Amino acid sequence: MERHLDQELEDLKKYLLKMGTLVEESISESVEALKVLDSERADQVIIDDKAIDEMENNVDEMCLDLLALRQPMAVDLRFITMAMKISTDLERIADLAVDIAQRVLELCGKPLVKPLIDIPKLTNLAQQMVKDALDAFVNKDADLAGKVILLDNQADKLRNLVQKELIEDYMEKDPSAVSRAVPLLLVARHLERICDHATNIAEDVIYLVKAEVVKHHPEKLGG
Repeated sequence: MERHLDQELEDLKKYLLKMGTLVEESISESVEALKVLDSERADQVIIDDKAIDEMENNVDEMCLDLLALRQPMAVDLRFITMAMKISTDLERIADLAVDIAQRVLELCGKPLVKPLIDIPKLTNLAQQMVKDALDAFVNKDADLAGKVILLDNQADKLRNLVQKELIEDYMEKDPSAVSRAVPLLLVARHLERICDHATNIAEDVIYLVKAEVVKHHPEKLGG
């Protein structure tokens, strides 16, 4: 029985990692669409989101089956419950990539109000945080999860830089730029929220590995 459970947990882990790979691709594709204002690419991100939604449902079913049929205890129980939470965060990250794609559609046919500098930096940070959070989950690496959590402040700062520049240098000086600046403000917000969800995953990893709650307690990270 235990050997069956081990294999099923491994299958669950691999499925979550596959879902995470698709989510990372959604982030990348949505921002690449933004860089060149490619409506077809943005539309594809929106279409592909349905597959990620279905994967979240599948993870829930896998987890509920394991809980009902295997009655896991201790760390296995934590793993299954965390897997359900992580799949929810991944699905919401994918939804935020869709939000970015929708902002692209709003901007298509208009010149970008400014060159994209901090938004790509924020994108790279978001992608790295999601990747590292998933790697921490797969490898049960609490130290890597802690590093992800500590990066969230950097994401907040980059979002604030984007907002400050767009508002003070463009929107306040040229009211006609508002319609092109607001979607970029929202993109920065969407990316910062992706970082928040990566942080949630990292917090779940620390709970999985150490049975320790660090949410709202950054002092426990030693950083």
